[in-house]
Amino acid sequence: MVTHPYPTLRPMFDELRGQSVLVRPYRETDASDVFQAISESRDYLLPWLPFAAHYQRVEEAQEFVNRCIAHWQLREDFPVGLWDLASGRFVGSSGLHPRDWNIPAFEVGYWLRREAEGHGYVTEAVKLLSEYAFMALGAQRVFIRCDARNARSAAVAARAGFVLEGRLRRDSIAYDGVLRDTLIYAMTAEDPR
Repeated sequence: MVTHPYPTLRPMFDELRGQSVLVRPYRETDASDVFQAISESRDYLLPWLPFAAHYQRVEEAQEFVNRCIAHWQLREDFPVGLWDLASGRFVGSSGLHPRDWNIPAFEVGYWLRREAEGHGYVTEAVKLLSEYAFMALGAQRVFIRCDARNARSAAVAARAGFVLEGRLRRDSIAYDGVLRDTLIYAMTAEDPR
């Protein structure tokens, strides 16, 4: 178990670099990039991420970014943006979400703007974040949840080396009002990476 007497002093990364993706905490200046990515990919994101319906103005994206910065500073949550390493273009979002510091266990979430799909950004980001969780934060478990209908998201988890642990049947309501199943993928500290 990794404990820290002063959680806000827990060291965290400034950035993680892969071969094609830069993973870093949000900055105040990122709001317009986030807004543009969600706006142009709204219909694509909505079936999986109902929050996309709420970003109708750049101020909503700025509020999101400000909250991400605050959560990061308080060490409550670690949302990050994903940028193409070569061009510097914002391609999506991810995060390392603490679910139980006593284990420690973390959830990884992600989304991409539609045009950024198929370039390996998310798989690379998930690997970088998971490795950081295991090596720097003492994680014993990192997991991914996704809608069972979202084959692309499930494929990311499998490519990143996560094991399908189960299916939660009819556990939530999707954006279209249909009850959905959720797949749970996980990796433990003992699993090969």
